Amino acid sequence: MDKTYTIALSGLNAIDNPGPGVAVARGLKEAKSFKARLIGLSYESLEPGVYMRDLFDKIYQIPYPAAGTEVLKARINYINEKENLDIIIPNFDAELHSFMKLEKELKSMGINTFLPTFDQFEERHKVNLPEFGKKYDILVPGSKAIYDASELYHLGDDFVFPYLIKGKFYDAHIAYNVEQANNFFNKVNAKWGMPIVVQKFVKGDEYNVTGLGDGHGNTIAAVAMRKQYITDKGKAWGGISIDNKEMIKLTKHFISQTKWRGGFELELIKSADGKFHLLEINPRMPAWIYLAVGVGQNIPEALANLAMGNEVEPFTKYDIGKMFIRYAYDMIVNLEDFEKISSEGEL
Repeated sequence: MDKTYTIALSGLNAIDNPGPGVAVARGLKEAKSFKARLIGLSYESLEPGVYMRDLFDKIYQIPYPAAGTEVLKARINYINEKENLDIIIPNFDAELHSFMKLEKELKSMGINTFLPTFDQFEERHKVNLPEFGKKYDILVPGSKAIYDASELYHLGDDFVFPYLIKGKFYDAHIAYNVEQANNFFNKVNAKWGMPIVVQKFVKGDEYNVTGLGDGHGNTIAAVAMRKQYITDKGKAWGGISIDNKEMIKLTKHFISQTKWRGGFELELIKSADGKFHLLEINPRMPAWIYLAVGVGQNIPEALANLAMGNEVEPFTKYDIGKMFIRYAYDMIVNLEDFEKISSEGEL
């Protein structure tokens, strides 16, 4: 291991709705093909990853996506001048578009990424998922994008209760009547904006797959997981790696047909008839990505190598029956550190 890569990554909020950053960082620190020097990119001063000195060598705040790509580019340029970055791994859906737009300019700075294409990113959006399912022959629950709460009262016979109210990036709530649906519409709209997605509810067991595509239709990694414990935000707080050939087959089909580039998560539900329905495609590694590392597929390491143009052999197996259990952990930090990141934007 004579190579050292300086890798910047976001998603440091390890709270009840955690970002993937801390889990990705752990995977990178355990890489066998290179040594990782990690630079954390934070949006807020209280993101727990900011204070995890065992993982991150340096922390920088970056502007919210709403600030625009020019502001982000200037900030990344400043960070790069100080840290000489090799790779950036963005871990939030909402920021991916900005980094995708800057991909060529980042490359000119010597910074590598491994992100989906614009077409891949757009067609897997929740509002486009029904068309995506038809195009690639994947079962997808019916859904409709709406822009006004009044539309909830005119959905017609296609949508019967319960159904799901979803934000364009995050959040999903089950509504059992129109009053609940209206409340959830306002709640999600206030947080994520329009459109709001109404999706048919499929009763069944929840499953997830995380994987990595090389951009040419080849599956580099795929790990299937069944949720064992789910929070009130719908996030897995515990899960177990499973051997399910149908899930892996569906994942390989998804990658081969879309030629997906980068990490991803498929959210699936298995209905009573044994069929898997695709609920969402998250275009980045999930918060539970460390389970993949723990069962023998270090997806963060493989993604970093792909970003650097290195040849990566596809993983062919993983350990079955291993669990991840998330937990809360209190860190004691100095007030000076909080003040420094808040006032100076770096730590």
